[in-house]
Amino acid sequence: MATIEECRTALGKFSDNMQGAEGDVRAAAALDRSVSCHITDLDVTFAGRLTGGRIAVDETLPGPPREKAQIRLAMAGDDLVALVGGELNFATAWGSGRVRLEANLLDLFRLRKLL
Repeated sequence: MATIEECRTALGKFSDNMQGAEGDVRAAAALDRSVSCHITDLDVTFAGRLTGGRIAVDETLPGPPREKAQIRLAMAGDDLVALVGGELNFATAWGSGRVRLEANLLDLFRLRKLL
């Protein structure tokens, strides 16, 4: 099972990857939205903001998200690490229910380029 620190590192790597992206992916990463990522097996939530092509994690909170972020992810820690490491395909994980992504419809269309 991934640790909280491994999950935080994975989110940092994902943020770094987004900032270095080009074209459509860079445009998708340019959103300015609140973000939460609930790590279900650790029952911890990383809350922050997607802005300037980066995810800035402001808080690590116990339990599920306290406030409804504009972009909400939920998954097991191992799945987050595998997604960022390229070992797990997002579409497959989302389709099987291993990863949950909630956002408004327009944001979902933009985010599909990132994921």
